[in-house]
Amino acid sequence: MPNLTRRMMLSAGAMAGILPLALHNAAHAATGSMELSFILHASFFSTEAHMPRPLDPHVFVKDAAAKAGIGPQNIRHVAGFRPAWVAGPFDAELFNAQGKGLGFSLADWFAAKGSVRITPSGNDARLDCRFTRLRPNGVYSLFENHFDQKPIGFTPLDGAARHNSFTADANGSAAISLLSPQRLTHANAVLLVYHSDNRNHGQQRGEIGVTAHHQIIARIPA
Repeated sequence: MPNLTRRMMLSAGAMAGILPLALHNAAHAATGSMELSFILHASFFSTEAHMPRPLDPHVFVKDAAAKAGIGPQNIRHVAGFRPAWVAGPFDAELFNAQGKGLGFSLADWFAAKGSVRITPSGNDARLDCRFTRLRPNGVYSLFENHFDQKPIGFTPLDGAARHNSFTADANGSAAISLLSPQRLTHANAVLLVYHSDNRNHGQQRGEIGVTAHHQIIARIPA
């Protein structure tokens, strides 16, 4: 399978008008491609899991009353910290599950935006992704969700973990193109993972809630 060279570029202003909390499916009859907008993983997860109070299982805030335990998605956290509520407060400083500061607020975390154009190519699919308002110079990877697996599976979006990672520019913008080794269906989603340890983890996402944090996601429409 041919590999596309990863391309990183500035994309200031490219995401204007994209709705961060709604999937947008624009089908292009001439090419068979579709374009999706990413939404917050926190909102997606909370809806899918029917959470009574929407939360982000991958980032944490200080809470003196919080006991050590295992939160949603089986992420173990230390005492004094709990998953951040989607409703805020948005100026809250964020931490990982071990209580290490991430260096940004909930508002910064929820500001991320992105889009992906998916174009079938034989038995493969080409994906052209653009992002803004990521962590400046942050390290990220793109993974594929497999909702038809129990538990849900995750694999590098390019299948080989050679071209699915990138570093955002100083403005938090990025663009990346790659090939998926299979066509994507409603059983799949494109997931953006932030690496708070500033390195990718190859075929794995990293330690969830500690060094790897799901930020935004785009599920393939039915």
